[in-house]
Amino acid sequence: MLRRIRICLAIVVVLLLTWLFIDFSGIAAQYAGWLAKLQLLPALLALNFVVVAVLLLLTLVCGRIYCSVICPLGILQDLLSRLRPRKNKKVGRYTYSPEVRWLRYPVLLLFIVAMVAGVGSFVALLAPYSSFGRIAANLLKPVYVGINNIFAGVAEHYGSYAFYSVDNVIPSWPTFVVAVLSLIVLAVLAWIGGRTYCNTLCPVGTFLGLFSRFSLFRVRFDEQKCRSCSRCSKACKASCIDFKRHTVDASRCVVCGNCIEACEFGALSYGRTVTASPASSAHDGSGAGAEATVPSLVRPDETLDSSKTGKARAESSSATESSSVAEPSRRSFLLSSLSVLATAALAQETKIKMDGGLADIENKVAPERATPLTPPGSLSARHLASHCTGCQLCVAQCPNHVLRPSSGLLTLMQPVMSFERGYCRPECNRCSEVCPTGAIRPIGLDEKSSTQVGHAVWLKKNCVAVTDGVACDNCSRHCPVGAIEMVPLDPADEHGTRVPAVNESKCIGCGACENLCPARPFSAIYVEGHEVHRTN
Repeated sequence: MLRRIRICLAIVVVLLLTWLFIDFSGIAAQYAGWLAKLQLLPALLALNFVVVAVLLLLTLVCGRIYCSVICPLGILQDLLSRLRPRKNKKVGRYTYSPEVRWLRYPVLLLFIVAMVAGVGSFVALLAPYSSFGRIAANLLKPVYVGINNIFAGVAEHYGSYAFYSVDNVIPSWPTFVVAVLSLIVLAVLAWIGGRTYCNTLCPVGTFLGLFSRFSLFRVRFDEQKCRSCSRCSKACKASCIDFKRHTVDASRCVVCGNCIEACEFGALSYGRTVTASPASSAHDGSGAGAEATVPSLVRPDETLDSSKTGKARAESSSATESSSVAEPSRRSFLLSSLSVLATAALAQETKIKMDGGLADIENKVAPERATPLTPPGSLSARHLASHCTGCQLCVAQCPNHVLRPSSGLLTLMQPVMSFERGYCRPECNRCSEVCPTGAIRPIGLDEKSSTQVGHAVWLKKNCVAVTDGVACDNCSRHCPVGAIEMVPLDPADEHGTRVPAVNESKCIGCGACENLCPARPFSAIYVEGHEVHRTN
C-alpha cells in the first residue's frame, strides 16, 4: 500500500510539472504553478519559510519522502532506471553500496558557497528541480508544440479553430545541449545504480539526508524473520540496504517501499522507530523484539474455470471475425488520416514569413548589449543572479518569446530579454507569476508599466528613413508609453526626413520599437539594459 500510494502521487506530480514546463497557453500556470513553489531550493531562495518548515518537518517525521514524491528529478530517475533492459527479470536491478561521504558533503558545501557567491551557473547545473525543468522545456516542449501545430494544420484543413499554431523555437542552443547532456548523465547513472545522482551529487538530497537520519518513521528490519536472501537490497533503488548487517541507511532511503514489497518473509516494515529497553531486550532474547512486523505477502495463483475459458475463446473467435470484416474500412480511414497529418506537418515545416506575399522577410539579429536586459520584477542583475536557478520556467511560459537563457559564464541559463521574436507587452506579467525562487518577484501591471528595465538607443546608420529615404515612424507609433518622438533630421528643414528621438525618462525598455523596426537584420533602434531597475 505504501508503494502504491507513493507511485500514484509521484505520477500526478511529475505529469503536472511536465505540463507546466511544456504548456504555452498559460492554463498550466494557473493550476500547477503551486507545485513549483513546493520545491525545497526554490522555496528557500524565495524565503518561503512556511514551505521550508513543512518539508523539513515532513522529513523528520517520515524520512526523505520528498525525494520520491515531490522532487520531479527523483521521479525521472526512477523512470529512467526502469528503462534499463534486464536479461533475468527475477534478478533485482540494484545492489548495496556504502555511502560516498567524501563526495556528497563536499558537493553540498561547494553548492552553498556558489549560492552565496552568486555563481548561478554552478547552482543551475546541480539544482534538481532546475535540471528537470531544462529537460522538459528544451526536449519535450518542442515535441509538444510540434504535435500541436500538426493538429492546428489538420483543424485548419477542416475549417476548425480548436487548435492554433505557435512558433516552435529552441530558445538557446547551449541550454539545449546542457539539457541533453544532463539527461544522458542521469540515464547512465540511473541504469547503473538507480538513485546514484540523488545520493551522491544532488545537494538537496544530501541536505535532507542530514535530517532523515533522525526521522521518526523509517524502514526497519526484523532480524528474526530475515533469511538473508538479498531481495531487499536488489530492489532498493537507493542502494542503502545492507542485508548482511540488517541495516538501512536512513540518510539515503527515499521511502519508496520497494524493499517491503520484495521481501517475502515480512522482515521489513515501515513504522515508528522504537528503541528497545534493556529489560525488554533481555526478556525477548533479541534487540528486535520491540519492532512491529508486517505479514508476509501472499500471491495466490490465478486459475480459470474451464467453462469461462471456453466462453472466452468463443468471444475471441467472434471478435476476430468482426475485426476481419472491418479491416478494409479501418485501413482506408487510417490512410486518409495519415495523409492529412502529413500534409499539415509539411505545411508547418515549409511556412515562411512573407512581406505581402512578395518577398521573404529577413530574420532579425540580436544586437550586442553592453548591459543585459533582465525581466521586470527582477529588481537588478545582481538580484536575479543570486536567486535564479535556471529552471527555464519563465522562458517556457513567456508568451511573446522575449525571455531566453543567458550564455554568460556566471549567469548561464538565467533569463535575459531579447526582442527578435516579440516584445515585452505591458499587459503581461506571467514570468513574475510563475517564478518559484523570487528571482522575478510578483509585479502588478501598473508597477510593470512604470518599471524601467532599460532605455532605447537610436542608430542612424541602420534607420531606413536615412538609408532608403522613406518615411517611417513604426517605433514612435508603437511605443506604449510615448517615449519616442519623430523630429527632423535637419533642424533647419521642418519638412525633411524625420527620425526618432528617445525620451529616456519615459522609456521602460519594453522593446516594442526594436521588435517592430523594419530595418534588417539589425534594428535601427535597440534597448540597452539597466544594472538596477528604475521607476519613472
